[in-house]
Amino acid sequence: MSDSFFESHDLTRRELLKLVGTASAGTILTGALSGCGPLWERQPAIDVDTWHKGVCRFCGTGCGVQIGTQDGEIVDVKGDQYAHNRGRLCVKGILNRDILKVEDRAVHPLIRKNGTLQQASWEEAMRRAVDGFQEAIDTRGPDSVAFYGSGQLYTQESYTANKLFKGAIGTNNVDGNPRLCMASAAAGYISTFGADEPMGCYEDIDHADCFFITGSNTAECHPIVWDRVQDRKESRPETTIIVVDPRKTRTARHADLHLPITPGTDVALYNGLMRQFVEMDAVDQDMVENYLTFQQGGGEGGTRTYDDLVQHLSRYPLERVSDICEVSPRNIREAAFQFADAGAAMSIWTMGLNQQAQGTACNRLVNAMHLLTGHIGRPGATPFSLTGQPNAGGGVRDTGALAHALPGGRKVASAEDRREMEKLWELEEGSIDDSPGYDAVSMFGAMGRGDVQAALVMCTNPAQSLPNAEQYRQAMDEAFLVVADAIHPTETTKFADVVLPAAMWAEKGPGIFSQSERRYHAVPQIVDPPGEARPDLDILVDFATRLGHDDVITAQTYEDVWAEWRKISQYSYYDFSGMTMERLLEERGLLWPCPSEDHPGTCRRYVPGEDPLAEGEGRFDFYGRSDGQAVVWLEDQEPPSDERTDDFPLVLTTGRVYEHWHTATITGALDQLDNIDIDFLAINPADARARGIADGDRVEVESTRGSVELVAKVTSDIVSGVVFSTFHSPNHIVNRAVNDELDPSSKQPEFKVSAVAVRPASGAVS
Repeated sequence: MSDSFFESHDLTRRELLKLVGTASAGTILTGALSGCGPLWERQPAIDVDTWHKGVCRFCGTGCGVQIGTQDGEIVDVKGDQYAHNRGRLCVKGILNRDILKVEDRAVHPLIRKNGTLQQASWEEAMRRAVDGFQEAIDTRGPDSVAFYGSGQLYTQESYTANKLFKGAIGTNNVDGNPRLCMASAAAGYISTFGADEPMGCYEDIDHADCFFITGSNTAECHPIVWDRVQDRKESRPETTIIVVDPRKTRTARHADLHLPITPGTDVALYNGLMRQFVEMDAVDQDMVENYLTFQQGGGEGGTRTYDDLVQHLSRYPLERVSDICEVSPRNIREAAFQFADAGAAMSIWTMGLNQQAQGTACNRLVNAMHLLTGHIGRPGATPFSLTGQPNAGGGVRDTGALAHALPGGRKVASAEDRREMEKLWELEEGSIDDSPGYDAVSMFGAMGRGDVQAALVMCTNPAQSLPNAEQYRQAMDEAFLVVADAIHPTETTKFADVVLPAAMWAEKGPGIFSQSERRYHAVPQIVDPPGEARPDLDILVDFATRLGHDDVITAQTYEDVWAEWRKISQYSYYDFSGMTMERLLEERGLLWPCPSEDHPGTCRRYVPGEDPLAEGEGRFDFYGRSDGQAVVWLEDQEPPSDERTDDFPLVLTTGRVYEHWHTATITGALDQLDNIDIDFLAINPADARARGIADGDRVEVESTRGSVELVAKVTSDIVSGVVFSTFHSPNHIVNRAVNDELDPSSKQPEFKVSAVAVRPASGAVS
């Protein structure tokens, strides 16, 4: 690790090792933030009776872990050297061993009585929860209730909730936290290739000659992926790393070329890069003639041609793109050359692209960069979206647990898809409603209006994670809210009428996680949950039974639900029917498509001879679309959804830090991370000086939606005109000030571009 990491956190190497505690002999603590390779330190060994294979609880990287037990308790976690992470773990990965024993564990059911949450029996809590839902259904119909889930649930849990609400109760009001983080990536893949999820895999990192990292601080948010990028750079020094980010992040510090664009101007940049591809004659004409079709974006629709694309790109000369993005023309041209000229170019992105009002357009255009240059479908050449949560792909996107979706890439709006799912679920025709339900933000808006009167929230914290948070916190206060979570209190359980204590990672299962490269893993149950906590699946099955729907929810164990969902998958382009529970418990994960029990899994989709579903004879078969061709979309840069003004002259963008995860409901409960700063506002020295703000001063960040007090961190690592904070802190909820404008296609909010004012705070930060 570089000294900059330790200096920024006031840590020495020895203090960092104390932070993560005693580790098993040979533990590899990732050096992701430095790009200098792993830090190897041999610590006193923890006595372990048995090691169990599992998967990390945290981000969408999906690192394999070995879980050590002694006397029936989990005492250690180390990286699995046979998994894709090659034995490496970040700090959060190592701390998987400690999260089960935090003081904030929810261990007893709670019911709100006389305005306060009070301990109750499971019988009383479940009866109250079901009565609240039944009353809403009886008086206002099935669309008066909703389910809000998470990419932190196991696949079996999300699938069961989706089937219960859409198939049995009869409402499509099923959505969740992945709408806030990955919806634009899903919309981009589906509208480009006809099916969701990346077509490449982590192995591509080992073959890429150019990494185009945009809208991702990979080093801090996906550190094991970053380590693999650094491995490639070390083995092949001429490999180019291009980073697009308004901040000089830990990722950008190791870039060969850093493009610090103004937030929300990505569409202009990608159009400018594609214009350069045309001008430097770097377009793959075989792709254009045989594998691509062209469509007008921006909600206008209509078929276009390659000539139309060229004409469209003519509106994005270097000088105009430079003015919009505030990046030099020379660097834009250099980025285009490095990308196009590489032997194999790989794009990596996440929330920075997705959390924009033009998030779908951004995703489409990055895909288009690969399609036009032919950097696709071969080792090292792929557009690769990283997921933020451990099961946002397999658990939510694949199972169709979103308001507009049905399992396996089907759509609520399609009569054919509804009929097919009704047959597979053995329901009467017409059981599935034909109207999409409420997306995440709209769902909580409907609570505020009284249109959604009861909601079940599982394994997530919308009272902190939603944009324009205060408005939706008030909405939760209006609804009958049942919250199932492993941690209490959270910002969301504060609004609950019923709190159901849930089992956590390795206390339930065997559960299935899926990570960014379509790799499905199994996590075994190793220990029992504490107190009266129950697995989320057990809660859902009990809920269904009490509502009278156990005739629909017939698979009631983790093994049986997986067997049902696995068989249903074979009727879709998401075929993983060959992934038996036995295989997943034995192997280090499998990548779908995997259509038979002897199939090894698929590294690259749409490539005949490699993807078992690709039946064409040419280079590609984009079988998700009826014409077998991928779509290049013509998209225009639109004005910001939240324009800067004299009153609100700065742009606020948000993100994460290395040590913490999501809203810190879990990592924030760990004593080892108490001293990690998450309540700061990064601000450029010029902007700070103009406002009379010094490093360490208390500041107020205000938008038209709300305000939050933070502590100024004056740094030249962020461009003038832009400020940054994390969304981890429950004490200072930055999302009170964040923009809730939605992408019109994906319905994902604009977290990354919020017009704000920053001034010295009048009072102390609490």
